[in-house]
Amino acid sequence: MRLETPLLQTPSLLITDDDRDFRETLRGVFEPRGFRTLLAADGEEALKIVESEPVHLLLLDMHMPRLTGLETIRRVKAVRSILPCILLSARLDETLAHEAEVAHAFSVLSKPVRFSDLTGMVSRAMRQTYNWPR
Repeated sequence: MRLETPLLQTPSLLITDDDRDFRETLRGVFEPRGFRTLLAADGEEALKIVESEPVHLLLLDMHMPRLTGLETIRRVKAVRSILPCILLSARLDETLAHEAEVAHAFSVLSKPVRFSDLTGMVSRAMRQTYNWPR
C-alpha cells in the first residue's frame, strides 16, 4: 500500500539494535543518504520512540534483550500498521522468515549484511510506501 503524501524532505529512520557500534555505523551510512536517524538499544525503547516521534522506517535486529525484533514489529504494527519494518538476523531461517512475513515485516535480511543490500532494501521500502524518489 502506497501512501500519497507530500514529498518527504527528511524521512526518519529508527535503527534498533543492542550493539551500539552497529547502530552508530548504520547512522553513518544513512545520514549522508538524507535520513534523520533515531537510535534505540532495544524493542521497548523503539516502541516509545515510534509513539512519540515521526518515524518513516524501522530497521531492527532480531535478537535483543527485553523484546525481540519480531515482538517489536508485532507491537509497532498494532499502532502504526503502514510503518515499513526491516528485520536483521544472524540466525535467519525459514521459520523466522515466515514469522516475519506473518507479522507484516517489509523484509528480513541476514547478518552480517552487506551495506549495498541494506541501503537498497531501505530505498525500496521508502519508494513503495511513500513514493520517496531516492
